[in-house]
Amino acid sequence: MTVTGFPRRAFQTMALGLSVLLAGCAALPQPRLTPVDRATGPRIVATNGGGHSTTLTVLTFNIEGLAWPARRGRAPSLHRISAILRDMAAQGHAPDIVLIQEMFSPAATRAVENMPYANAVFGPSRTQKPARPSTGRMRGPFVWGKGEIGIHLASSGLAILSRYPIVASGSEAFGGRRCAGIDCLSNKGVLHARIHIPGVPEAIDLFNTHMNSQAASGVSRKRHSAAHQLQTDVLSDFIDGVALNDTPLILGGDFNMRHDQLRFLRFRASQPLALVHQYCVDRPATCDVRMSWDGDEPWMDTQDLQLFDSGASVTVTPVKVESRFDGSPGSPRLSDHDGFLVTYRLSWD
Repeated sequence: MTVTGFPRRAFQTMALGLSVLLAGCAALPQPRLTPVDRATGPRIVATNGGGHSTTLTVLTFNIEGLAWPARRGRAPSLHRISAILRDMAAQGHAPDIVLIQEMFSPAATRAVENMPYANAVFGPSRTQKPARPSTGRMRGPFVWGKGEIGIHLASSGLAILSRYPIVASGSEAFGGRRCAGIDCLSNKGVLHARIHIPGVPEAIDLFNTHMNSQAASGVSRKRHSAAHQLQTDVLSDFIDGVALNDTPLILGGDFNMRHDQLRFLRFRASQPLALVHQYCVDRPATCDVRMSWDGDEPWMDTQDLQLFDSGASVTVTPVKVESRFDGSPGSPRLSDHDGFLVTYRLSWD
């Protein structure tokens, strides 16, 4: 295997550094699951046409839960994120679903475990291997000095928290040779949860992901773009293989496509799902936008996106989009990302 950017004399230093970093990374928590028969359902209303509808709120949030030496002093902010969500739950308006990225450090793990959700799943773990067949792999030379060392120091950092029971779940790692640069130090991938909402005739498939960064990866654009394309293929294959046919579906996460038209076009070519930003731009009369959007393509100004699809019986429609933890009054900025909150209407005959 050909490597670059890593002097031989640095091997001992790297070995010591790896042991320190592994000691500072948190293991994934155990899943939390409540029985379906104990679940409290949402408010369901009758429509004029004889059908029914309810709402589902989904927050995707990169909490910047990085461990030392990438970040330090993050524990107070992470604790406050958890406390705010608990306060929202006590007042009855916490998001129904939270998709978490960058739950890497012990402080981040504790914060997520303390969030007010009876149902939660996590993964992929630090050591999880890709399970689905895929022929694509990154080519050498591998840049060891930028993190392409062939092992992961952290898990994917992904979690799905749900007010409603999770009836099925799973995850898929992108793998150590479908990443580029510093991103290879975490075992990034995709996490799935299928939820049962009492009174709604179909389950909902939820997917959460965190994809390869751009310049922050520390390697060339050609290299990190190739990794992103490989991860896009794995994500698409996993969704196709796991999601139930004709079941409503919501995909969210940190896609790391901001200001990169090539990444975005490749991703959209692989995903038939509707993009919330585009849907709301095209339908301003029916989608309430309560956040600052600049330009004609606001989806290109953010890493944090949500996509959706309706099922055979249940129609999924975004009706409101908002920022959370964005520095506005009552919503302090506690991460290097804003939270992206979408209210969906679920309707059926």
